[in-house]
Amino acid sequence: MTTPTVLFLCTHNAGRSQLGAALLELLAGERYTAASAGFAPADTVNPAVAAAVAELGLDITDRVPRKVTTDDVERADVVVAMKPGLDIPGTPNRLIEWSFPDPDAWDVEHVRSLREAVAAAVTEEFVD
Repeated sequence: MTTPTVLFLCTHNAGRSQLGAALLELLAGERYTAASAGFAPADTVNPAVAAAVAELGLDITDRVPRKVTTDDVERADVVVAMKPGLDIPGTPNRLIEWSFPDPDAWDVEHVRSLREAVAAAVTEEFVD
């Protein structure tokens, strides 16, 4: 039996999508394979997002934002767009659209509320 892959997408693959993938790893364990990508990747993961995830015990500072490909989308069992209306390449097997703000200029204190909102969405969709 293969583990379903969930691909989280956002614009820069530095904040929301990294947060979604990390939280799926933490909350769902080995039930899913988490991946993330973006359309215009940043150079690094947002430091405030990395700090907020580190508070939960996972280090994502070594992850490198990457550009989404058609193959990524078509290989994933579920694609989660962290912002509605993204122009997703290919045809997702299943598409979920969430609406979370971009934490690009946020400090860790503000990212914590986003972390909790994304954790609730991940739990509702993939854990419960």
